[in-house]
Amino acid sequence: MPIKVLVVDDSALIRSLLSEIIKQDPELTLVGVAADAYVAKDMVVKLNPDVITLDIEMPKVDGLTFLDKLMKAKPTPVLMISTLTEKGAEATIRSLELGAIDFIPKPKLDVAKGIAEYQEEITTKIKIAAKSTPRQAKKNIASINTPPLQYKGTEIIVGIGASTGGTEAIKEVLLGLPPSFPATIITQHMPPNFTKSFATRLNGVCKITVKEAEHRERLLPGNVYIAPGDKHIEIARSGADYRIKFNDGPLVSGHKPSVDVMFESLAKTVGKNAVATLLTGMGRDGAQGLLSLKNAGAITMAQDEASCVVFGMPRVAIELGATNNVVPLESMNKALIQAVESKGAGTRL
Repeated sequence: MPIKVLVVDDSALIRSLLSEIIKQDPELTLVGVAADAYVAKDMVVKLNPDVITLDIEMPKVDGLTFLDKLMKAKPTPVLMISTLTEKGAEATIRSLELGAIDFIPKPKLDVAKGIAEYQEEITTKIKIAAKSTPRQAKKNIASINTPPLQYKGTEIIVGIGASTGGTEAIKEVLLGLPPSFPATIITQHMPPNFTKSFATRLNGVCKITVKEAEHRERLLPGNVYIAPGDKHIEIARSGADYRIKFNDGPLVSGHKPSVDVMFESLAKTVGKNAVATLLTGMGRDGAQGLLSLKNAGAITMAQDEASCVVFGMPRVAIELGATNNVVPLESMNKALIQAVESKGAGTRL
């Protein structure tokens, strides 16, 4: 059965372009187009689409309001159509919080040419979304009670990798980490601009400090460093310190930033003093790197299938034998804390 897609966008041009892209793929079928949320609401009930593409900026009722109501009434996989601007990035991060599966970038100039260049990405993301498990937004909890961390030091570095569904998974993990938690580096598949907005939003709700990583900055406990959307992130030794190192090389495992690049660097530079986890995401990025970490003596884990939006990257890692533990998302922060205390036992208190 072809995947039923509903296109919701106030731009006639975007509706036409997306419709053509969908019609050209035999695995997809266009069941309808809507110019605003009112028409879309009726179509959702009548047509029961498998996936909805939704513009953020629409008249009458904006995309975020429609998405919020949709996820409460009839959770459906949604791909947001987002402009590659700072304002668009902030709205997109909010849409992911509300339950959108992923987003499709909309270029600022020459939209027709730009959308055509995204054709393969658009159809791939629609197919991924159709297999995903949409989840209602969780309330932001600015403070979760966590016991004092029984470790103080700079030897341990934590790495987290994620893709589709990862923004909310990362937030849930970080909300449960104490402010004294070891330096943590994160690769989330996301374009430039979006990673900065993502880090800023996380920093506003977490006890631990969250920021977009900067080249050559020192890794310090109590800080989380998000890889920029157009750079691979690695770790380098500088005397007794660990520092961020950017790698502007080609795509690795289909991505830039790549989780594999980050994990391989952790394995080589930090080795047995590393703790790492692979969260929800499509594909296999990070699986091989996680195996290298395990072989180097690190504690490794992956998110379990039941709590993943897309059980891709964690599944491959588990099949490779790259994980010490498979952990539900709601328990991941506790598992990371226990791993850090296990690594630090007898050395630092």
